[in-house]
Amino acid sequence: MTIHAPDIDRDPTEAEAQAALNLLRRYAETGQDARAGLYPALSASFPDHVVDDAYRATLPDLQNGPASLIRGADRRIQHVGISNFRLPLQVATRDGARSVDASVTGTVSLEAGRKGINMSRIMRSFYAHAARSVGFDVVEAALDDYLADLGSFDARLLLRYSLPLQVNSLRSGLIGWQYYDVAMEVTQTGQTRRRILHVDYVYSSTCPCSLELSEHARRTRGQLATPHSQRSVARLSVEVTSDVTVEDVIDMCRVQVPTETQVMVKREDEQAFAELNAANPIFVEDAARLFAEGLERLDGVADFRIVASHQESLHSHDAVSVLTHGDLFAADTLEPRLFGTLIHGG
Repeated sequence: MTIHAPDIDRDPTEAEAQAALNLLRRYAETGQDARAGLYPALSASFPDHVVDDAYRATLPDLQNGPASLIRGADRRIQHVGISNFRLPLQVATRDGARSVDASVTGTVSLEAGRKGINMSRIMRSFYAHAARSVGFDVVEAALDDYLADLGSFDARLLLRYSLPLQVNSLRSGLIGWQYYDVAMEVTQTGQTRRRILHVDYVYSSTCPCSLELSEHARRTRGQLATPHSQRSVARLSVEVTSDVTVEDVIDMCRVQVPTETQVMVKREDEQAFAELNAANPIFVEDAARLFAEGLERLDGVADFRIVASHQESLHSHDAVSVLTHGDLFAADTLEPRLFGTLIHGG
């Protein structure tokens, strides 16, 4: 194991060199290990040890070691940091703050010639702001802190959580809690900073083709038939340039694709949902374009990406689509498990 101490780069004194030589000679003469008395006996009990600044200064610091300790190619790393650092937070909504269990991913760039970073500083930077009701301003403040602490040029901070919002049933007057998977992301590349909001919207999609075929069977043969519909998920990733909120994006989704899955359902609600689906049949291509139309009308939205997955009840595979606007989300390749992450199971 390679250990870097703060004074590793200085030349040893003559006395230190002589002491090391004497130790090696004793070891060679005895042919024995540390248990033969070359080192003092070590305590196996946990000590009540108080750390002061002087002691802390003697601790090895491998992350800040010299370039000679780098293993592998001495190249720039675009992102290095932590993933799934969890903590409870308060998130602002129109109806007041909501408590959420949040997961933080924080990374910085690491230039060639530097051994590593102190990852705990990312967590400490976020904890310094965790008592505030979290919005993009808090995420940016935490990002500023660890950019300064780690002396990095580029950074990314991603905060994921499931946001509970109250929704009304369609006809019975019941109220329930709908949970929305949300992520707030702030990126810094050179002098350019961007805010990105990610929201998953879960809805029902009735196949227009299946609906027409079912009606054809009823009309021409008197045959009872039902169109296939399925739970579907759209992930909207939106670069925001003003105060666009999660609820703004959800409101837009409900207008463009009103067949959101339901929380509280009585018989009249189930009937209403069947009627709502019949009034809004939708292919996965339609969904992507409808969400894009809504985002184009939403003030404060710049680049965006829509990833939609209709998890078919007819087929043993899913129907998917990706629509992007602007350079931020443009890509010629797909992340291999992108669509698999859109499963919202129980």
